[in-house]
Amino acid sequence: ISKKYGEDTAWKWVSNGTDGYTIEETTKDAPGTDVIMTLKADTDDEKYSTYLEEYEIRNLVRKYSDYIRYPIKMEVTKTRPVEEPQAEGEEKKEPKYEEYQEMETLNSMVPIWQRAKKDVTEEEYDNFYREKFFDYTKPLKVIHFGVEGAVSFKALLYIPGKAPYDFYTKDFKRGLQLYSSGVMIMENCEDLLPEHFRFVRGVVDSQDLSLNISREMLQHNRQLTIIARNIEKKIKSELKNMLDNDRAKYEEFYAVFGRQLKYGTVADYGAHKETCQDLLLFYSHKQGKLITLKEYVDAMAEGQEKIYFAPGENRERLAKLPQVETLSKKGYDVLLFAEDVDEFIPQTLMTYMEKKFCNVATEDLGLKTEEEKKEAEEKAEEMKGLLTFVKEALGDQVKEVRLSADLGSHPACMVPDSGMSFEMEKYMKKANPEFAFPVGRILELNPEHEAVKALQKAMTEDPVKAKDYAQLLCYQAQLMAELPLEDPYAYTELVCKLMK
Repeated sequence: ISKKYGEDTAWKWVSNGTDGYTIEETTKDAPGTDVIMTLKADTDDEKYSTYLEEYEIRNLVRKYSDYIRYPIKMEVTKTRPVEEPQAEGEEKKEPKYEEYQEMETLNSMVPIWQRAKKDVTEEEYDNFYREKFFDYTKPLKVIHFGVEGAVSFKALLYIPGKAPYDFYTKDFKRGLQLYSSGVMIMENCEDLLPEHFRFVRGVVDSQDLSLNISREMLQHNRQLTIIARNIEKKIKSELKNMLDNDRAKYEEFYAVFGRQLKYGTVADYGAHKETCQDLLLFYSHKQGKLITLKEYVDAMAEGQEKIYFAPGENRERLAKLPQVETLSKKGYDVLLFAEDVDEFIPQTLMTYMEKKFCNVATEDLGLKTEEEKKEAEEKAEEMKGLLTFVKEALGDQVKEVRLSADLGSHPACMVPDSGMSFEMEKYMKKANPEFAFPVGRILELNPEHEAVKALQKAMTEDPVKAKDYAQLLCYQAQLMAELPLEDPYAYTELVCKLMK
């Protein structure tokens, strides 16, 4: 029932929610609007009467209308003690209480994000985060900002201090709470957050969005797209600022959400790599700490043309790879990739600051001069008999046996015969147990190592022992490459045999 100020006639609008509505004249004493709702009778499946309970009404107002700028009041029943006179010396009586009615404002009215940043304390930010998102870990970063323009909005965003238990599962729902003039219109608006920043929580409020806009319309809403673009830029800016000016805090953040930034880099065929690549950190073998790709390139040794990386499961083991040892002796740094997603980064970026990536386990390190290449070819021809002998001794265990000058102090190593590394093969098998494209194995031998020289000598003096030497080097190369041995017992028996 509604009556306009200054008019005598009131109007009554009636609808059952299914068959349209009626409008008719009526009477009303004071101007204004009364909304009168009649609830359906309870059924076995639905208890509509719960919407009349004070607790439920409070929850509904808090969830959807807590930040409307007008007070929402409700008559509530409260109790208070009744004071009764007590005679001197009389035994103390049990306290009595009486009920009374009072009008109580249920909503906060002024949302924290509408206040100026200088007027909000750190404690207020933390309390709001805890109450709104039920996370009792202090947030790592608060991002409070507003934008005025074609589309105006206020946003209060949080970077959590820890990842939700289901963060890396399909059950996790990303998104920000979306408000229009203080009224929540969507609890998890996914379109406001890109996948690579899915860890961010918070609220966005805009007067430019309609209150009755549907979820389907929001997905194609130009205003929402503008808001989302501004939010993405702001999050990246804040993270970059943290990276540059508070490295310890950024590394704390990266330990929790760094994997998500890596996923974001490679997702959608690298569509977001420009946003994410400068936020990534990788472990530097030379510096012994996490560094950015830019820091790696800026610190490259004179004459170095590639960004070297070694993929694997364990940084300590990767640091001992022959190729890493060889590069370190030349003063070149190697990034140690110990997470399964890491190896996808170079494949997505291709280059960084015009420098190509080089997988030390699968690619030529590019260290040889033309003269050294010629010498290597001559050496391979000279030791052709040994290479043929070892290949025949190992049979199908390896696809090829060849020499390498990149093994440092190690006698041998195992490398893949294609661009796919052994780590990538493991990842593919883990993702798809029926993966049927195993990577071929190439055994590389260091012609200057004493073990290889002993093998060459045994080839002419004791061919049986030479075959055992070849098998032992193959086993060792597999272990160094973190490849499983098909028959560990055969390995231990061989070691014992050679020790006799």
